[in-house]
Amino acid sequence: MTDDISRRRFAVALASTGIGIGLAGCGGGGGSTDSPTDTATPTESGGGGDGFEQTNTVDMTDELTFEPKQIEVEAGTTVTWENVGSIGHSATAYEDEIPDGAEYFASGGFDSEQAAVDAYPDEGNVTEGGTYEHTFETTGEYEYYCIPHEMNGMVGTVRVV
Repeated sequence: MTDDISRRRFAVALASTGIGIGLAGCGGGGGSTDSPTDTATPTESGGGGDGFEQTNTVDMTDELTFEPKQIEVEAGTTVTWENVGSIGHSATAYEDEIPDGAEYFASGGFDSEQAAVDAYPDEGNVTEGGTYEHTFETTGEYEYYCIPHEMNGMVGTVRVV
């Protein structure tokens, strides 16, 4: 379990630096703010400047990203993840990174992170044009990832207020 936690923390830390492992062919030189992999796009931001957008829809893309990466919703809101590309993805909560007492979530409807990982890709794979929904009842922050693309930095956060 310690290796899993270290691997997760590494992936989250790597993703937060803007470094995309395995994302090739998009954009030009290093560090420009117009890079297609730039996750700090302010287009739908609901204010606050903390990187959280107020929306209940998250796109899963062929660029191996959740867009937006960080969202904020009110308790009782149903969030929809939609695969807008052609590559299969998952939306899988880090079991140890959700609020105490919160319902676990993972595409495929699993009750635990291990069950979701064990069943993927036969179950829980959101294919092209597919969606997954979860209603968030408990306030707090929920960190989640895409099973096959976690090491590419495909991670996200839902903040429930």
